[in-house]
Amino acid sequence: MTYCMQSEKKSRSKAPKARRWAVFSRTALGVFLSAGVIALPKAAHAQYAGHVSSYVVDANSGAVLSQVDPDLQRYPASLTKLMTLYMTFRALRGGEITPDTSVPVSIHASTQAPSKLGLVPGTRFVVQQAILGLVTKSANDAACALGELLGGGDEVRFANMMTQQARALGMSNTTFRNASGLPDPDQVTTARDLSVLAQHLVHDFPEYYHYFATPSFAFHGRMIPNHNPMLKTYAGADGMKTGYTDLAGHNLITSAQRSNVRLVAVLLGARSNPQRNMIMTKLLDQGFASEGVAPMAPLRQPTVLARHVRRRGHASGNTNSVVEVAEAPSGPRHYRPVGHGAKHRSVTKASIRMATSRHAVSTKKSSRHQKLIEGPGKKRAFALAPCVATAHFRALIFKNKRLRQGSEKSVWPARTQFTGLRSILRLTSLA
Repeated sequence: MTYCMQSEKKSRSKAPKARRWAVFSRTALGVFLSAGVIALPKAAHAQYAGHVSSYVVDANSGAVLSQVDPDLQRYPASLTKLMTLYMTFRALRGGEITPDTSVPVSIHASTQAPSKLGLVPGTRFVVQQAILGLVTKSANDAACALGELLGGGDEVRFANMMTQQARALGMSNTTFRNASGLPDPDQVTTARDLSVLAQHLVHDFPEYYHYFATPSFAFHGRMIPNHNPMLKTYAGADGMKTGYTDLAGHNLITSAQRSNVRLVAVLLGARSNPQRNMIMTKLLDQGFASEGVAPMAPLRQPTVLARHVRRRGHASGNTNSVVEVAEAPSGPRHYRPVGHGAKHRSVTKASIRMATSRHAVSTKKSSRHQKLIEGPGKKRAFALAPCVATAHFRALIFKNKRLRQGSEKSVWPARTQFTGLRSILRLTSLA
């Protein structure tokens, strides 16, 4: 018993010490965290959603003309394909492949998320088609298939080769995990690193740079347009790439040349395509102005695929407001009359068919009375219209039968037929 009392006293004396140590540890940890001595791991970019990073450089002199958070880690999205294309161009120059080399399509490549060419597993296409699919439509299935070809059948191996090439170019803050740029938490880059890659594409492979200016190309009987709007709107723009994911935002790299001055501009994290295009135009204009190049008028205003959404029962306050959509609707179009201060009724469907007496008599009761539950008032009264129409139709048939007894003709008198039909149509239309 004495031993038990002594052990109890020891445990009681240790408890306050443990509590004091826990409080001291939490306090010290808080002080270190606030002072920055201990840094906890952060997500690569999640806290920067909607925040723009940019970097503009003179590709000839290397002078940095403007920069905003150029070393902030971001997701590259489809700008990853620029490194895929760099690896492809290097293989073409080294003779490892040719533009006509056959590229097999695996199941893994065919199941990549859009945007894609719709490649079928087991089929083949050539390297030049893959290059054009990357620079125009930013096809993820084509990028994956091309990466598997260059990586010996393994996209992961090819991604490691891409990262090694990035280190060789001086892209110290970039890591690649796939050939397409589809979301991966470990696939990160910076605006400065992507500028380095874009400049190397311009200087290292001048014989292949023309691919970036391709407006469209034919693939399996359809024309694939280029997604880069700057090629059509900005004077002097002749290439580079767009990119987008929900987490990365709207990314864009543009290379433009005016009066022997070539600029490479990188923009990451815009909130929308119009904002991305507007900021990129401003960055390039300021860059050329700082280099002493006279401004030029835009080629044409950018076209935004949009539609006006009008809710039923609500008047539109601004008829010019639009909602941007990713692609044109493929379903059937529904048209409604536009009201100008007065109420309009639109006919959504018209169906005309011949009715027989047998069909009129055999109408189910559920269809006759199905509108009884719609509401009070006139709708309940009109719900009986099919029943009245059927009864009236029976009366007309009986009258016609009596007329047949005194005549060889089996037709109704014109006035009776017109009156009966008009009554039936009026009653059914009210229903």
